[in-house]
Amino acid sequence: MEGFPRVLGIIQAGGEGSRMDVLTRERAKPALSFAGSYKLIDFPLSSFAGSGIPDVWVSVSYLASTLDPYIAQGRPWDLDRTRGGYRRVVPEEGWTSAESGFAAGNADNLVQLADAIADFAADVLVVMSADHVFTLDLRPVIRDHVERGAECTIVTAQVGRSEARHNAVVEVSDDGRVSGFAYKPDRPAGTTVATEIFLYDPGVLLGLLARLRAELSHADDEGSSGLGDFGEHLLPALVDRGRTFATPMTGYWRDVGRPEVYLQAHRDLLRGKVDVFDRPGIPVLTRWPEKPPARVRPSGEVDDALLGAGVVVHGTVRRSVLGPGVVVERGAVVEDAVIGADVVIAAGAAVRTSIIDDGCRVGRGARVGGTPASTRLHERDIAILGRDTTVAASAEVPAGARLEPGSSA
Repeated sequence: MEGFPRVLGIIQAGGEGSRMDVLTRERAKPALSFAGSYKLIDFPLSSFAGSGIPDVWVSVSYLASTLDPYIAQGRPWDLDRTRGGYRRVVPEEGWTSAESGFAAGNADNLVQLADAIADFAADVLVVMSADHVFTLDLRPVIRDHVERGAECTIVTAQVGRSEARHNAVVEVSDDGRVSGFAYKPDRPAGTTVATEIFLYDPGVLLGLLARLRAELSHADDEGSSGLGDFGEHLLPALVDRGRTFATPMTGYWRDVGRPEVYLQAHRDLLRGKVDVFDRPGIPVLTRWPEKPPARVRPSGEVDDALLGAGVVVHGTVRRSVLGPGVVVERGAVVEDAVIGADVVIAAGAAVRTSIIDDGCRVGRGARVGGTPASTRLHERDIAILGRDTTVAASAEVPAGARLEPGSSA
């Protein structure tokens, strides 16, 4: 883009993702599916690609190999370039002169990448997380960032007060300047939160990282810079400098890093609240499964559901999202559930308010999950089956249960 600043994109694919429990026991969290056929990593990659930003790094420190076959060197997003393009960066011993080992937070991760960021010499650094559902045209955000002379721009969204306490709450003045910042407060003062999409002046960022590291690191903890997550030290320090601005997210955004929010986001999708697939300028690109179209057999009944490629329904599916290759046999019922790829729900089984990972089998007449007492989801309401789990015929898996990958019940 002629006249456009040189931009480097970094997607922080994160660590273990322990809040998702058995779903991330054997995979990186960005490899989780969404809407049946997509992965969470698709959303930041598609936003960068659709915004014409060709240089994108994915920083991942937990089960990085589970992302590699899917990302395929960035080919689905046209990021597989001879020069530049997609690059997967994994912290390792001797990665930089400053740090080694895995990151202790997303700000600590930037310290580990500091030398590489400096060598790239970007005008603007855009950093995103990889467990959020959104699409964003970054071009106007980047222009505003440059025109304002911002040291940092925080893309913000509005959430409910109960959800705000899980995020960084941002106070914004009339001129768009960030005047206050509270990281995961117990009692949020507002409902404007950081979406974990940040634009930085690289020179200011690198200088501040070096200063904070010198102030915070301890001799007895050589593996950590002391910065932790962005909301602990980095963002408060930038806000104090007075050149941090906020730009509101346009359209749907949700952090789906907890089971109840992940399931709620799929409910939002079925209710037509998720507009991320409705933006022709920023299409969500993915690697489509090579399977035939879904089929609903004469005995099947489908109401308010999304069916992936290769799905075959002989039973009843209501208010659910089914991934590619799922089979729902005659007499089986699936309600308010997210079902991963190649799952079999055998005849007469019932699955309710559950998340079932890829390759599971629910036996004949089995019961998984239940109907919550209220419409508001809580983690205790959701049964979760890890990948390749088997539920025996007539067995019962109660609401709130967790089955480890490859286990049986």
